[in-house]
This record gives sequence, C-alpha cells and structure tokens, in this order.
Amino acid sequence: MLIFYASDHSLYCSKTRILLNHKGLDFDERLAPGGTGSDAYRAIVPSGTIPALVHGDLTLGDSEAIAEYLEEAFPDPPMMPTGAAARAKTRERSRFHDTRLEPALRLTFPIVKAGGEGDVTGAVEAIALRLQQLAAIMDDPLSPHTTLTLGDCGMPVTFDWIDCICDALGRPMDWPAPVANYRTWLNGFEAVRTERAVRQPIMRDWVASRVG
Repeated sequence: MLIFYASDHSLYCSKTRILLNHKGLDFDERLAPGGTGSDAYRAIVPSGTIPALVHGDLTLGDSEAIAEYLEEAFPDPPMMPTGAAARAKTRERSRFHDTRLEPALRLTFPIVKAGGEGDVTGAVEAIALRLQQLAAIMDDPLSPHTTLTLGDCGMPVTFDWIDCICDALGRPMDWPAPVANYRTWLNGFEAVRTERAVRQPIMRDWVASRVG
C-alpha cells in the first residue's frame, strides 16, 4: 500500500497527487498525525514535512524524491522521456518550479495574510519574471511537450494560485503566450483537471477570507 501524507493547501502535495493519479496508483491519503513537525509525525517521517510517501519499509519526505521513486517503481505510464537531453530538460522544468516559480509565488502569501498590505508590486513582478523565464524554457525544442512528465506536475495548481492571488490583489497576471498555451495543454490530462477542480475552491476560500 502507498500511504500519502498531504494537506489541502500544499502546492507540493498537489504536484505529487497529480503524479499518483496520472499513473493510476491506489493510495491512502492521510493528514500528518499531530500536524507537521509533531513528535508523532516525525516518528513516521523524520523531516516532519509534507508531502511524504510510505511504501512498505520505504519512507520519503521530499516531492522530487517521491516523484523519481514512483517513476522507477511504477514505470507505466512513463513520465520521463527517452534521451538524455529531453530527460535533463524535464528535470530542469521540475526544479524551476520548485526553486524559482514557487518561491516567487510564496512572496505573496504574507501579503494575502495581511489583508493585501505589503509590496504587491514587487511580488507580482517577481512572479512575472519567473513566468517569462519559464516561457523561454518552454520554447526550447528539446523541452518535451507530448506526454505529461515529472517536470509538469507542479505547474497547474501553482498557475491557479498565481491567478487567484494576483486577481484578488488587483494585479491580474499577463501570461506569456508560451506559458498560456502550456496551461491549456496541461489541462488536457484528467489527473490535472481533477486536481485543479478540487483545489480551486480551497484556494479561493483561503484568499477571500483574508483579502475579500
């Protein structure tokens, strides 16, 4: 059995959930007992973080490690392309989400929590810069665009969070055409549509409860 420790709001949990569902894997999703960082949860997952995966004797507490493990343990359908260059570009896209785009989005969270007060312009411009960079990555002919890969799973819900927060702050995002087209392509996958449909009301409620 695959045990998946997750939460409703985590972007990295959405990333992992899309992967699990695209592969058609059965999993038991649970909340961290006692909350993340609790002694009870750290007895299971030493880092005390989510997402986490338990599969038999194996425990993993990092979304990238989980993704690569699931790809190797459950290779059908494959979510890594063939060829060293295409595989490297897939990893680049995944790391770009985790280390560039998501941290830029995270700059808006304190602003939302403060009711819309703070450096809105700086935060929105940071996201816009990352989206321009992603557009250049997507235009690379070596970047895979035919099947859903490990590099894609983090993007859809993060994009939705960007729209939700930027709209609420009165600064709707001007999406670069390659990224807008990429969003449309991603929504062609059932696992993506399902995850977005579940998460969108949650993110809208969270933002509306703070900035109206």
